Amino acid sequence: MAAAFDIAVFGGDGIGPEITAPTVALLSKLAETSAEYDLTFTNHDAGATHYAKTGESLPAASLEAAGAADAILLSAMGLPDVRYDDGTEISPQIDLRKAFKLFAGVRPVRVAEGGETPLKMPAGKSIDFVLIRESTEGLFYTQGRGEVSQDEARETLLITRDISEKLFEFTFNLAKDRKAQGRGPGRVTCVDKANVFRAFAFFREMFDAEAAKHPELTADHAYVDATALWMVQKPWDFDVLVTENMFGDILSDLGAGLMGGLGLAPSADIGLEQAVFQPCHGSAPDIAGQGKANPFAMILSGAMMLDWLGLKHEVPAMCADAARIREAVEDQVRARADVTADLGGNATTSQAAEAIGKKLGC
Repeated sequence: MAAAFDIAVFGGDGIGPEITAPTVALLSKLAETSAEYDLTFTNHDAGATHYAKTGESLPAASLEAAGAADAILLSAMGLPDVRYDDGTEISPQIDLRKAFKLFAGVRPVRVAEGGETPLKMPAGKSIDFVLIRESTEGLFYTQGRGEVSQDEARETLLITRDISEKLFEFTFNLAKDRKAQGRGPGRVTCVDKANVFRAFAFFREMFDAEAAKHPELTADHAYVDATALWMVQKPWDFDVLVTENMFGDILSDLGAGLMGGLGLAPSADIGLEQAVFQPCHGSAPDIAGQGKANPFAMILSGAMMLDWLGLKHEVPAMCADAARIREAVEDQVRARADVTADLGGNATTSQAAEAIGKKLGC
């Protein structure tokens, strides 16, 4: 009997609905052709557009439905001209991370040998690393609650033992899995600023404690400013990196730049029970409704969702389909065929997604 999964879908703002529809269609067709799993997708309200209409950015009913689902597929959220009274943008994705304690923000960065990148990559080199961004506290802890007076403003950075220990356990297990798959050497790098801030010395101390439990892996440290430099100079040397929320927010966009842009950058925010899968890019309202949006980051986020569900529930067919999606996207990008304008092509959103479907036999 096929394993059945309920997926909560949030279509997002701006280009969100345009990239969500073909992604859901692709995943649905893959499930229909599989005897091993079934997927049911249910749409729910959230985001800046919904807030502008109703005054709610993430309705209680939507939050409850997301918590009851097996996974959450979230599209690009927010609009620059729709904001809360305090001037901050609408960001249900952050609310979901906090509500479900989705502490592990997984940001993969992949450029195959011979693939396109703004860097001059040496022959025989490829880029394949994962940045793990803590996603519930750090400098985002007081989001929407910072103190502002006439003469100063304050935000609070929070790092807790409870979340950090879970984060590091997740990170080392991921590195162990990658090593077993031949994807990496089993190296974990803690990215911090422990030379300046006591909070990051505390962060590093807990990292070292977890590292001691994994003698089969290599653990090291790097300051965040040096990491930014090395991500440009020698990104092929990285395997798994783990860092604080704000540092991860910045470095993940740099990682997307290595791949050629945010249109190729998927993400997952994972907790002990629930997970959200979302493209790293914004809602790009300037091109909304024009068929110009790149659907690949959303499709790759869907692949990450299949992978996570397949591993969690021991359904190898889901992991296999996730790998097929990634390979199809990489082949299409490498060939620069049926890609959108941001990748140098002239395909529309739907044409780019349909080409992936054809490669997969959907």
